[in-house]
Amino acid sequence: MNDAGKVLEEMNARSREVFRRVVETYLATGDPVGSRTLTRNMSEKVSAATIRNVMQDLEYLGLLNSPHVSAGRIPTQEGLRMFVDGLLEVGDLNSTDRQMIDATLGSNSDDVGTALDRIGSALSGVTHGASLVLAPKHEAPIKHIEFVGLGHDRALVVLVFADGHVENRIFTPPPGQTPSSMREAANFLNALVEGKTLSGLQSVIAKEIESRRQEIDQLARQLVESGLAIWEGESDNYERLIVRGRSNLLNPETEEEDLERIRTLFDDLERKRDIAEFLELADEGEGVRIFIGSENKLFSLSGSSLVVSPYMNADRKIIGAVGVIGPTRLNYGRIVPIVDYTAQIVGKLIADRS
Repeated sequence: MNDAGKVLEEMNARSREVFRRVVETYLATGDPVGSRTLTRNMSEKVSAATIRNVMQDLEYLGLLNSPHVSAGRIPTQEGLRMFVDGLLEVGDLNSTDRQMIDATLGSNSDDVGTALDRIGSALSGVTHGASLVLAPKHEAPIKHIEFVGLGHDRALVVLVFADGHVENRIFTPPPGQTPSSMREAANFLNALVEGKTLSGLQSVIAKEIESRRQEIDQLARQLVESGLAIWEGESDNYERLIVRGRSNLLNPETEEEDLERIRTLFDDLERKRDIAEFLELADEGEGVRIFIGSENKLFSLSGSSLVVSPYMNADRKIIGAVGVIGPTRLNYGRIVPIVDYTAQIVGKLIADRS
């Protein structure tokens, strides 16, 4: 529905209450909601027949659906969207959830990756969903670079940052590399790295190679270019997504069709397929966002919902995101403040470490 607010405005008070109670009951129980159940909770005394008529009207509008002929109603994806946009009441973060998240912060001696891993595990535990944490790119100045040969077609590039953080990646070096060319490539880079971040180094490296062509042989030049290239583009993104709590999406009552969708989701997360879709969510503004079912291409096949919030560094720049994946029958009112608070915690953690 393109204009949820307008549809809600045109509903009378009874229709809005029936719709709200159907969605809230479904989110709480996962079961279709019948008219007799609603008669016990309505603010005004109405008959089951009257409620059935209202539910039929809501079904005609595409907001409710009947899974079986004789069953009650459940909200459609469009209905859930309208409920989230117009009727959702977001509660405050309760003290127990806050304490579980705060307990993950640990000591300042932990590196950022370890801390984010722990926060992701806590987030999945608190929400009973699968958590996603998109770690920031490391932007501390580089202190040292080293190349290590692992075989004729494998090499390791190690980056040591000024804040003590260490990253290493395996890559395929150009043919013919020798220990001598690896030392020469590392020496060339280490003469340039002082005070530069990785992105800053990448921006000047091509110019330096061109202006100092006589100082570095072809093998070492190729090694420099291929070694730094693995930090660019998609390969970098693949390392940045931390996924925890996949098993929370499975339970003994999971139907075969839903099981297949969840397997598809697991496969996408394992392969980090379409990861750019998740990265884009971190660049589209502040605040918690809710994607239901097929609204987000990354999770459309699994029929899952995603609640996601970006987080910022000390300069108020968006550098990553945290989120929770679960069935469309999520307790959105509870999950939203949890994700929002976790994003604030991660942002503060990054700012403090920098």
